Amino acid sequence: MADKRKYSFVEKKDSKGGKLSLLFALISALCFLVLVVISFLREGNAGPYVGAIAIGAMLLAIYGFRVGMQSFGEKDVSPSYSVVGAILSGVVMIGYLALFLNGAAR
Repeated sequence: MADKRKYSFVEKKDSKGGKLSLLFALISALCFLVLVVISFLREGNAGPYVGAIAIGAMLLAIYGFRVGMQSFGEKDVSPSYSVVGAILSGVVMIGYLALFLNGAAR
């Protein structure tokens, strides 16, 4: 019996929105790590500037998630960057949300 599956080895371009989403996610994740280290070294007294940068980085992660989700609608492109960017942005958003909720509960 013959195999009826068809395979296509056409090179697809990478999604521009997916690349942008991944870039935003990486910047936001890097900010998260740096801000956590700063806060740890200052024993929780990092000041309002660190909080303001964290809010900006969280908004960047939210926007990166949105761009990543919208990039799934692009035609004839590879969705790999879109998947990684959207997932990483979502994980970073959850990290920021957990951090802010933990601080609000104290």
